[in-house]
Amino acid sequence: MDKKDSPIYDRPAELLQQLIRFDTTNPPGNEYDCIQYIKGLLVGAGIQSTTVSKAENRPNLVARIKGEGKVPPLLLYGHVDVVTTENQKWQQPPFEANVVDGYIWGRGALDMKSGVAMMLAAFLKAKAESTPLPGDVIFCAVADEENGGNFGAKFLVQEHADLFRDVKFAFGEFGGFNINLAGKRAYPIMVAEKQACWTRLTFHGRGGHGSMPVHDQAMAKLGRALNVINRSSLPYHMTPAVRMMLAEISKTLGGMPGFTIGQLTNPLVADRIVKSLGTGGNMFGPLLHNTISPTIVQASEKVNVIPSEVFLGLDGRLLPGFKPDDMTRELRALLGDDFDIEFSMFDPGPAEPNMGMFAALAEELRKLDPQGYPVPYVVAGVTDARFFSLLGIQTYGFTPLKLPEDFNFTTAIHAADERVPVDALDFGVQAIFRAIQKAC
Repeated sequence: MDKKDSPIYDRPAELLQQLIRFDTTNPPGNEYDCIQYIKGLLVGAGIQSTTVSKAENRPNLVARIKGEGKVPPLLLYGHVDVVTTENQKWQQPPFEANVVDGYIWGRGALDMKSGVAMMLAAFLKAKAESTPLPGDVIFCAVADEENGGNFGAKFLVQEHADLFRDVKFAFGEFGGFNINLAGKRAYPIMVAEKQACWTRLTFHGRGGHGSMPVHDQAMAKLGRALNVINRSSLPYHMTPAVRMMLAEISKTLGGMPGFTIGQLTNPLVADRIVKSLGTGGNMFGPLLHNTISPTIVQASEKVNVIPSEVFLGLDGRLLPGFKPDDMTRELRALLGDDFDIEFSMFDPGPAEPNMGMFAALAEELRKLDPQGYPVPYVVAGVTDARFFSLLGIQTYGFTPLKLPEDFNFTTAIHAADERVPVDALDFGVQAIFRAIQKAC
């Protein structure tokens, strides 16, 4: 049978193309049509689904295939909203999903409509082929991940937790794709992530008319703080999840590369090693510290008014197990006491991951790619995993892709010319389909 005549679950590339063609740029999201398309595929396969929404045009979909009941249900979830393409120059239109040079080009090709397409394909395949499943498998397509999750996973967890009763493990973003580590093909599987801790500092000083200069005022205090932040880091920390990640990568690499990565657990040399790794250190540096990135400055609205208050927005990220009080203490130690601190968002996650299903996922990846090395991975960003963790659900970043050696996943997401190799999708569907049969 020609592939174009085969079931849609055997054509994940076509499925991804259809998902990309729904412009779900968030804000505003407008995920309704995309979710309805997915729902139509499920109805056609004889699978009932539930849609729930906080706003009419921003639904979330949950569907379930019954298993043998030997183990708790397994959750597959992903978001269908995408980030903006504004002010980006694309070689291909970002919402046409053209296939060029063996790649599907478009916004969401990596983050994360490809993941949704692969999960959905594996889910439909399991239903169509009456695949023996040790437990129920739940598929969930959510809205609003790219803008805080208030209409998506956060809403589901707060208002519809019953839909995920007894779930212990889930597949979500971000991981399962290969990267090059010292010449070896590693497959990082996300097992934990840092926590968003958005922070605002307020600096005070004497205001006045711009024609009458005021020294040591609020703007000067802001300048000094920015200079210190630019030159310094918050204190070093080694958390259990990161220690486990580094140990596995060190063992995988072996030799001098493995020894070097292992030394990241040594606070006396860790930061120097990160710098010596160049761009490769970007994977490790943020996992050794709580971090702050200055992103917003608000001061006077008129050029001739010296402000008496200046506000600095910081994108703060806390390591697993840390709290806003830790951020306050470290900021005070770094910058002093001459400002006020407020936190606009903190979404806590678990301090340590549940590794109960990691070995099974690693085994399936090794079977599909015997030259691959699955390793646990702690993500510097945040995903919807933080919300599902409140229900006791351990998420593994498992949207597998076998990528060309010269393709960098992490620099392609959210960027112009986001794209994914067509062949990589078949690899991912196989990996997910095999993994859901081993949910344990």
